[in-house]
Amino acid sequence: MAIRATNAATAAVERGGGSDAAAPEAGNARPRAAAPTRRAFVKAAVAGTLGAAALGLSGCAQSALAEALAGAGADEGAAQASADVTDTTVKVGIMHSLSGTMAMSETSVRDAELLAIDEINAAGGVLGRQIESVVEDGASDNATFAEKAQKLLMSDHVAAVFGCWTSASRKAVLPVFEQYNGLLWYPVQYEGMESSQNIFYVGAAPNQQIVPAVDYLAEHYGPRIFLLGSDYVFPRTANTVIKAQAAAQGYEIVGEEYTPMGHTDYATVINKIRAASPDFVFNTLNGDSNVSFFKQLRDSGITADDCMTCSVSVAEEEVAGIGASYLEGHMTSWNYYETTSTAENDAFVAAYKERYGADRVTDDPIEAGYCAVHLWAAACEKAGSFDVDAVRAAAGGVTFRAPEGLMTIDGDNQHMYKTIRIGRVNADGLIDEVWASDEPLKPDPYLDGYAWAADLS
Repeated sequence: MAIRATNAATAAVERGGGSDAAAPEAGNARPRAAAPTRRAFVKAAVAGTLGAAALGLSGCAQSALAEALAGAGADEGAAQASADVTDTTVKVGIMHSLSGTMAMSETSVRDAELLAIDEINAAGGVLGRQIESVVEDGASDNATFAEKAQKLLMSDHVAAVFGCWTSASRKAVLPVFEQYNGLLWYPVQYEGMESSQNIFYVGAAPNQQIVPAVDYLAEHYGPRIFLLGSDYVFPRTANTVIKAQAAAQGYEIVGEEYTPMGHTDYATVINKIRAASPDFVFNTLNGDSNVSFFKQLRDSGITADDCMTCSVSVAEEEVAGIGASYLEGHMTSWNYYETTSTAENDAFVAAYKERYGADRVTDDPIEAGYCAVHLWAAACEKAGSFDVDAVRAAAGGVTFRAPEGLMTIDGDNQHMYKTIRIGRVNADGLIDEVWASDEPLKPDPYLDGYAWAADLS
């Protein structure tokens, strides 16, 4: 397996590498980056190379994150995480924002992961052991995520962690997982330009969501694009990708705006959108800022007929929180919708609603969180072990008949083969698929398959 290991808190992409059961392809092998020491953590935190501004941290939060990372391990030769496995049980961690601005999105992902654990336990567990979950609240705060990651690995001794949503939280915990050789299963689409031996990326890579969505919208609505996002690493990196794509394809970027996480006043942004007259808005807002934006957009008299938006962090759960009347007709890009037509999805939706209520919805990150647990269990069974290195080595080629369709772990980069689906929000708050790829696409996190992206990584 050839993995580009990144110390994900840095602004620059570092090309590293790794090994797996299969030898890397010729010319694509890269040595694994050495695990950072405690001294390196302190130096990076103090010098600011952790990219705290890009993570969307306030000054106080930057200090808290630096403190958390400084305590993430001892010096050279720091202890490695070891799973607490008994003859009958194995522990896993679940780490999502159950409070704060991201709780509206992440709480339901936790619910799906717990459902998967119950299903696996009912079927006999993993390697004959029942899964016990340790649930932690990241509280929509990146320093808290780093602190909880360390606790789960080194105090609770979990075999794996399922968690995070924002790229900022993922980048905050990545050094902890690399320091202690833990394993994070990350359930959300993201901006790419990263791969780490200590993360399995279960959501979409940019070639499986962002890039095809821009091409689809430009073809069907026009080439004039307004970029709107929350001010942190995912939207800024995603929009860097889109700007390179636009330059190559002849699209025009007519505006680009960022607002802080949790921002609520979009009057000025909406006036700028109106003045720019785009063919569509590509929306990378996250959390409850989407509630404010879409309500104010509709209240200003702008509907999908007047100005189309395409969101990549608004799914059925967010539609339910915002209100379908505000989003009807607008577009999304994901790999799964509650309306996806597979037998596995019928069973998943029924099980989720039976456990959590008929009024609950499923969506892409919910489904990815559910799949992550099943994929980890399958990788453990294939490895015959809960050991992180053994699971990593065995994971390539592991498949799961997921609600979205067949999902396969790519051993080259620990991302997933996934089907692209572009959809439109309907009056009932569900999302109707309007286009899908013919088959699951191989993940391309660094967009190596696109000539126009050559300078991005």
